[in-house]
Amino acid sequence: MPITRHEPGPILSQAAEHGDTVYLAGVVAKDLKKDVKGQTEEVLADIDRLLAKCGSSKSKVLQATIWVTDIRNRAPMNEVWTRWVDPKNLPVRACVEAKLADPNALVEIMVIAAK
Repeated sequence: MPITRHEPGPILSQAAEHGDTVYLAGVVAKDLKKDVKGQTEEVLADIDRLLAKCGSSKSKVLQATIWVTDIRNRAPMNEVWTRWVDPKNLPVRACVEAKLADPNALVEIMVIAAK
């Protein structure tokens, strides 16, 4: 079964397809001057774009891993997440506090989805 990689960079691909499964790399906002809600909105829009490129959508997300740099940002991030996620097709999810590679990034999200 072939593997299709999308938007490869020097150390990772932004997305990979294998069979009927789509794997996204962790996505962070490009505009790191935004607050956690703004960064989350940007991240989720990029996830929508990548999933569409792979023939999937948020209604097919199976698993999400979310990292926030301060667990107190979980509630405002969840406000944006709740507006975005398909309430009839909620994925399994983890949300943990962690340092991110860029100290200005407040949230990073990685998903696995069906096609």
